[in-house]
Amino acid sequence: MPLARSLALRYQGTRESIDDLFQVAYMGLVKAVDGFDPRRAKSFTTYAVPTILGELRRHFRDRVWNLRLPRSLQERAAKVEEVMAVLGDELEHSPTVGQIAERAELEIDEVLEAMRAAEARRTLSLDMPRSRDEESDPVIETIGSGDLSYDAAEARIAAPAAGLDDREMLVIRLRFGAGKTQSEIGEEIGVSQMQVSRIMRGALHKLLRAVRGEGEPQAA
Repeated sequence: MPLARSLALRYQGTRESIDDLFQVAYMGLVKAVDGFDPRRAKSFTTYAVPTILGELRRHFRDRVWNLRLPRSLQERAAKVEEVMAVLGDELEHSPTVGQIAERAELEIDEVLEAMRAAEARRTLSLDMPRSRDEESDPVIETIGSGDLSYDAAEARIAAPAAGLDDREMLVIRLRFGAGKTQSEIGEEIGVSQMQVSRIMRGALHKLLRAVRGEGEPQAA
């Protein structure tokens, strides 16, 4: 049991309860006892360590992650955290990404990806207060939302300035405002899909020129 606890402590820096980690490690210890064959292994410890660590990794992979990520990425994140804990004990300070990559036999980009993935292990409820103060507003109050009226106002200003006619404005509104396909727009305004494409291309060209501050092209 002291061996199992020492292995579980490698993951102490995670958000998982250390008591839960101890229980998972004890389960791995029981599996090691059940599977150990003295005729095949010289040392029980040599057999038990990978068995217990495997059980801890499975716990993180299958039960701790709130967001479902590829299994290979979850396992790599667990490996990186384990290496970080071991190096932290050896160096007595936080290891660098390069040191972690060297010990884990990974590329630096792979280590950084694993670290980012580890952040997905826990999600935050938007209803939680921003601080421990009982009167604190929930997190959701700090999240802004887009005001569609701004887009509508810009469209009302930009369209006439770009010189769009009524049909061009209608096609643009149906395509980008209502999200309709060119075929659906064609059926609604009574033209072919090819004509809709031509109208939209001309309207977008006018809008682009207006955004750039260019005037209408001079007639030859």
